[in-house]
Amino acid sequence: MVTSTPPTPKAPRDLLRRKSVEASLASLDDPDRHLTRSLTAWDLAVLGVAVAVGAGIFSVGATAAANYAGPSVIVSFIIAAVVCGLAIMCYAEFASTIPVAGSAYTYSYTTMGEAVAWIIGWDLILEMLLAAAVIAKFWGVYLSDAFTLFGSTLPTTLTIGGVDVAWGPVVIVAVFTTLLAIGTQLSTRVNSVFTIIKVAITLFVVVAGFFYVDRANYTPFVPPSQPAPAGTSALQQPLLSFLSGAAPSSYGVLGILSGAALVFFAFIGFDVVATTAEETKNPQRTIPRGIFAGLAVVTVLYILVTVVVTGMVPYTALAASGSPSLTTAFVLVGADWAGKIISIGILVGLTSVLMVLLLGLTRVVFAMSRDGLLPRSLSRTSPRFHTPVRLQVGAGVVVAVVAGLSRVELLEEMINIGTLSAFVLVSFGVPILRRTRPDLPRGFQVPWSPTLPILAGVACLWLMMNLTTLTWLRFAVWLVVGLAIYGGYSYRHSLVGQAQRGAAER
Repeated sequence: MVTSTPPTPKAPRDLLRRKSVEASLASLDDPDRHLTRSLTAWDLAVLGVAVAVGAGIFSVGATAAANYAGPSVIVSFIIAAVVCGLAIMCYAEFASTIPVAGSAYTYSYTTMGEAVAWIIGWDLILEMLLAAAVIAKFWGVYLSDAFTLFGSTLPTTLTIGGVDVAWGPVVIVAVFTTLLAIGTQLSTRVNSVFTIIKVAITLFVVVAGFFYVDRANYTPFVPPSQPAPAGTSALQQPLLSFLSGAAPSSYGVLGILSGAALVFFAFIGFDVVATTAEETKNPQRTIPRGIFAGLAVVTVLYILVTVVVTGMVPYTALAASGSPSLTTAFVLVGADWAGKIISIGILVGLTSVLMVLLLGLTRVVFAMSRDGLLPRSLSRTSPRFHTPVRLQVGAGVVVAVVAGLSRVELLEEMINIGTLSAFVLVSFGVPILRRTRPDLPRGFQVPWSPTLPILAGVACLWLMMNLTTLTWLRFAVWLVVGLAIYGGYSYRHSLVGQAQRGAAER
């Protein structure tokens, strides 16, 4: 009797299986999973500004100045903007080469293989799900605060069946889920109105704040390093400091770097714009123009706000306030009137941010579902609206439940680490695709490749190392859960894997 030798397991090699660029582009021809190209460069620029300019523009700079960098937080913003700009160039090259939904997930699938693509897709879900839930939660809080400022009272929660539910997040998520289900173009038009309003409010507040600026508050520009406040644990310090054994500290050069890692939160969202590549007209030209225009506007706005907030009051006064913000600076100089205007700006700002995050979340899940790594039924589009209606509604329900029932705001830094991990892989992916597929037409090319893409990836990795150790531990747990799902479902249902197995059997 002849016995056959058992086949050698191929799992390790299969984990590196890639989806070709041609297969990614062919996905666009599936009539049941097809998105309509309707977005222009203006729409993409507005999306970028909309998602990056929210409540953070009035608070994140003040927080970083108070707790990390003092007036040198301006340098922190410049560092974060440069790093983001380098990474965004890599996104622009990929999006103009492979104009398909999925952003970093899709790009990683063609360059680094399925396992890496799954991990980055899972990270993007983390980023956008948590960001949408956090923004929705804050929207409800700021709505109540706005009513209070104008002399009315509005409770933030309702008790339903003995459970306290934050009703504000549920309402705002329901509204934008409906708009996005009806059509992406309609949603972006509504979003444009909100974005123009909030930029106008921001500029008004900045101009008003300049009248209260005292140059003495910019000295010392880089406060000397000092021990962190009592009670600061090692897990609350940057991972880099934890690994090096450095004592917890604030300010100084390390404070500038920690501040950059924190204010990077202000620039997340431009990767979300790349998820709309499949819905963009003439993506080879439109995507680079739209992304860079949005980044330029956002960078200028954040630096202007930071210059004002650190010039109006000493950074020590901001630190003493407990919850520093631009409103804090106006209150400390006796201009209480600004609080009402800023509260309106925050509400409008959060509204547009939420819409873009809900859009990005569904497009990433849509791409993963179309590839079979998540149930294929999620990627079916409506014949009437040409959007993934069921997926959009499902994502909205999840975000509303998380925001309405949990203290999701405690996980804010998880958003940063999810974004940065995507930025790292996209940056490193550019030279890989240049080498493996030099023949592909590219609407935009990162200059000085591979130097600049590698520099972008290393810079993003450096910012990740400046996030807290606790954030890294939570991130590790999320990755373990994701790998379990991949091993239990996605690996077997992958369309690329099924095609390879079918070819091997023939």
